Amino acid sequence: MKLMFASDIHGSAYYCEKLMNCYDKEQPEKLILLGDLLYHGPRNDLPKDYNPKEVIRMLNEKKNEILCVRGNCEAEVDQMVLEFSVMSDSLLLYVDGITIFATHGHLFHEEKLPPISDKDILIHGHTHIQAIRKMEKGMYLNPGSVSIPKEGNKNSYMVYENGAFLIKSLDGESIREWKCDL
Repeated sequence: MKLMFASDIHGSAYYCEKLMNCYDKEQPEKLILLGDLLYHGPRNDLPKDYNPKEVIRMLNEKKNEILCVRGNCEAEVDQMVLEFSVMSDSLLLYVDGITIFATHGHLFHEEKLPPISDKDILIHGHTHIQAIRKMEKGMYLNPGSVSIPKEGNKNSYMVYENGAFLIKSLDGESIREWKCDL
């Protein structure tokens, strides 16, 4: 199974379009969005080509292929305009024998772990910083930010396929990879 993870679009039509192009090229079974889709948030500058209505249109075109969790910038009005569920705090995925706890990162994160075991994976966005690292319990992965990367990171997403996680730039460059023991 091939999955694609992305986080923190923050209303940028420019970067959402780049993400949709990557999605079409990657051809995953599902696009898993880790929150903060439409609003830029009070702590962030406006991203390039801030146009939430256009982001709504692009995402709704893929509504049957998207699984999503709520970010700290999502509100009830976002659910009113998006045609897929955006208000769940987390998703529990079981793929190829791997348990993945997917969330935005503002409720559960490395310092406040969800109920996971040593072999499980926590994936979240929120920090806008790419990460693949072992935690005290389980692994932590972060695809980075689609529109507002921080700490010198590139605009990015992550792909899972055949037990391997690969963080890629929106330009297709491989950035970081981790292969889990299946």
